[in-house]
Amino acid sequence: MQTSWAAVDAPADLAGALDRVGYLADEGLATAAFLALRMGRPLFCEGEPGTGKTSLAVALATALGVELIKLQCHEGIDATQALYDWDFPRQLLHLRALEAGATGPLDSDVAEKSLYGRRFLLARPLLRALEQAPCVLLVDEIDRADDEFEAFLLEVLGENTVTIPELGEVRAAVPPLVVLTSNRTREVHDALKRRCLYHWLEHPDLVREIAILRRRLPGIGERLATQVAGAVRRLRTAELLKPPGVAESIDWAEALMTLGRSELDAAAAAATLGAVLKYREDAERTVAAGLDTLLAG
Repeated sequence: MQTSWAAVDAPADLAGALDRVGYLADEGLATAAFLALRMGRPLFCEGEPGTGKTSLAVALATALGVELIKLQCHEGIDATQALYDWDFPRQLLHLRALEAGATGPLDSDVAEKSLYGRRFLLARPLLRALEQAPCVLLVDEIDRADDEFEAFLLEVLGENTVTIPELGEVRAAVPPLVVLTSNRTREVHDALKRRCLYHWLEHPDLVREIAILRRRLPGIGERLATQVAGAVRRLRTAELLKPPGVAESIDWAEALMTLGRSELDAAAAAATLGAVLKYREDAERTVAAGLDTLLAG
């Protein structure tokens, strides 16, 4: 059941809407997301990988019944990849068609104007979000982009408008709900953070992780959910290259269920360790420390 964008009157309403689509948000996160929605401010979510930052944006779009538009950041990303670009192959074909159909010299001004119409514009995620709002715009892993892209993004999100020289101004009728995520591989500049609401996402506590497992895997037994959640929490305190997140917790539990296991013992853990640990060094360190020790809690 979807919740109307306008029907969210309190953080509890939003938490309930997220709950109905399978995302269990604590009070702090539900409040931050509600304020971002009502104040028209971006929500900047930082935290370790696997804490549910990206999943939050997906759940918000589903719960609110709007489109999710994702901008995946990476090193070297620029404005043309994020905002818009021109479809040069189609423009070239159009120009050749004009030349072929002309009975005399081609008017260069008319030809140029026809080349830069809306049908030749390739809308990238930022422009699509401005045109299609209300929507949820996910700017994923902003910490992977460079300083120049941050400054560009700051300008677009601050005004919710962009000017295309050939076509004019595009302004969002309703500001998109923007969720920016960062795994903190580098510090994002204060100028961007100041314009956002901020929330740090922790890994869920034991009770909430069990609840997440039972929500995402309805057939899981209480004992298996408790054992998996407890073992994953102990793995997160170990010296691992990549501590498991909630996604790995779900994968591990699902792998065990697929094998018909109703509880987690050392043999089952050894057979399915690749579902929760994704580095050889982490798996070797865990096995060397003893799987019985991992499960003893």
